[in-house]
Amino acid sequence: MKKVFTTLLAALFIMPLMADEGMWIPMLLKKNEADMQQKGMKISAEDIYSINQACLKDAIVLFGGGCTGEFVSDKGLLFTNHHCGYSYIARNSSLEHNYLANGFWAKSLEEEIPCPGLTVTRLVRMEDVTTQVLKGVDDNMSEAERELIINANIKSITAKAIEGTHYSAIIKPFYYGNQYFMYVNEVFTDVRMVGTPPSNIGKFGGDTDNWMWPRHTGDFSVFRVYAGADNKPAEYSADNKPYQPLQHLTISLKGVEEDDFTFVFGYPGTTNRYATSQAVDLAANVTNPVRIDLRTIRLNHYNNAMNQDAAQRLKYSSRVASIANGWKKWQGESLGIKRLNGVEKKQEFEKRFQQWAADKPMYKDVLPNMEKNYATLKSIELNSTYFSEAVRAADFMNRAAALLTLANTTNDSMIQVYKNSLIKQNENYFKDFDKHSIVDRAIFVETFTYMCKAGFGGFVANKDVDATKIEEMLGNIYDKSVLTSEKGIMKLLNSYTAKDAKKILKDPAVALYQLAYENLLPKSSRKQYNEVKKEINRLYRLYVKGMMEMDANNVSFPDANLTLRVAYGHVKGFRPKDGVYYKPYTTLEGIIEKENPDIYDYVVEPRLKELYNTQDYGQYANSKGELPVGFIATNHTTGGNSGSPVLNANGELIGLNFDRCWEGTMSDLLFDPLYCRNITLDIRYCLFIIDKFAGATNLINELTFSK
Repeated sequence: MKKVFTTLLAALFIMPLMADEGMWIPMLLKKNEADMQQKGMKISAEDIYSINQACLKDAIVLFGGGCTGEFVSDKGLLFTNHHCGYSYIARNSSLEHNYLANGFWAKSLEEEIPCPGLTVTRLVRMEDVTTQVLKGVDDNMSEAERELIINANIKSITAKAIEGTHYSAIIKPFYYGNQYFMYVNEVFTDVRMVGTPPSNIGKFGGDTDNWMWPRHTGDFSVFRVYAGADNKPAEYSADNKPYQPLQHLTISLKGVEEDDFTFVFGYPGTTNRYATSQAVDLAANVTNPVRIDLRTIRLNHYNNAMNQDAAQRLKYSSRVASIANGWKKWQGESLGIKRLNGVEKKQEFEKRFQQWAADKPMYKDVLPNMEKNYATLKSIELNSTYFSEAVRAADFMNRAAALLTLANTTNDSMIQVYKNSLIKQNENYFKDFDKHSIVDRAIFVETFTYMCKAGFGGFVANKDVDATKIEEMLGNIYDKSVLTSEKGIMKLLNSYTAKDAKKILKDPAVALYQLAYENLLPKSSRKQYNEVKKEINRLYRLYVKGMMEMDANNVSFPDANLTLRVAYGHVKGFRPKDGVYYKPYTTLEGIIEKENPDIYDYVVEPRLKELYNTQDYGQYANSKGELPVGFIATNHTTGGNSGSPVLNANGELIGLNFDRCWEGTMSDLLFDPLYCRNITLDIRYCLFIIDKFAGATNLINELTFSK
């Protein structure tokens, strides 16, 4: 290369940052230290991330594959969100021991419940490896050549970094491959469930309140990390001991006031701050509306079923939470983009970039070529959206896809593997088939009908065909498929050999799935998609590099990519619309105001009402005698920050980040300081529930409090 970006972050760039925007790399936080301290921070960057001593970094972990957690005791006790632990809480629940509905509190180590498959990852160190990764790369080689060299370099670098250790290492690109960082990690696999509030606390407000403020959700759960006798990661064993972290967080009960400094330390998942106007338009006006409509269909059917009995609520609760999260986020994102005139603002910057790039051969064609590639990508993305949100909406079609995989497999040993897996899946599937089939059939028929009426999927050639006829055809496909007959599918699978593939391919569900796949995602389209995405990524790499040169004195940050970051801001209310002001905190009073015993999401636990009526808040009340529940601040967060500790100016734990305000969910693309707020569970409400509500004083006694 003519220039290697070894000092990329020394002079960063781009559209000027707005107040409190940013997800900063902790290793480079010295660059932000003066700004953070001017805004109120009382500790140093070294206290947050240090290569020489234990620091706050050592208390922060990646929880599972997409949340954050934090150590709060010297015995590996860990806090995260209720929704982050949700699937493991549900997995450990049954109608007899319904921890999801009723809560769970281990009063001793022996009562803690193993969570197979759950991992907790601690960052040991990070390192800028741009020079090593880009060794041998130059601007004249093809993308394929570049990728081969980079992958080979990464393999060599990571192998050397962990040689002779129990660590793992990963290298991630920043700024679309203009810079690379290596993360050396320690991964723990013995993680156990310690405590969770009942869902009427941990999920209070349900999907109605999701992404909304004011918020009154006690969104927390408690786990513990175990290690071997040497305090290193070990597979589950009854002999393992609680892990002793290098650092655990100190908790402050002083709370916060408006304008107080706060910072969030966690693993934000994905942002797309450098997206072009075409990308913003694609999200807001093309794919988001389809996703929202199709998920609305699914949610309506699942919620109706969940309201019928406890068994269906337990079965669908985790699924609904996952579906609804994106569904509501996309609505807020599209509205926020429209309110900000997001597409037009991006176009204004692009016009300035194009004027700057006009006499620069490397950059002058970047945006015109970007526009051409997004025009091609648009139709493919829409097809892909229909495939994921309509074709794969019902279990029926996903099971058809699994059968098709079996039919297309010719290797005898792999046939046996797939067959055995499908037999086991179907044994479980038919245990509650009578109720589930009603829900799944309705979802299948309605989502497919929506897609067909929009002219997609290939099921009907004419989108003007009456919807009733489409529904009738789809209903017949569902009823006649072997997938809806326990006897039929088990007979087919138990005797299946390669010569029976034709039987599977003739099944109407499998035939429909194959038809939809071939129409929406044909081989030529998939190939074109991969080529276009690679070209767009190449163009973004040049675009970002050009921005650096154009605005070299403006400081900025790389997009989130599930690596450890620091965001900082202030506690602050906001005005969501004319005549309305949201103050920055909520209290238990709001939970009582929202109570509705006829709506599951707004049922208030009797014990909680008792504590409210007696005002028995203990040390967790604020100076006004109120019990705080949540607060909002201007910290820049996204998915993956769920469970992240929110810390005060002294680096003490004051809350658990768990959401963003709906009006600011476009912050993955565009940050607006007037609306973008992160929602935090006040640590005092969390501890109040553990202590006064649950009586789990054994956990309170493990914690360290500031004096």
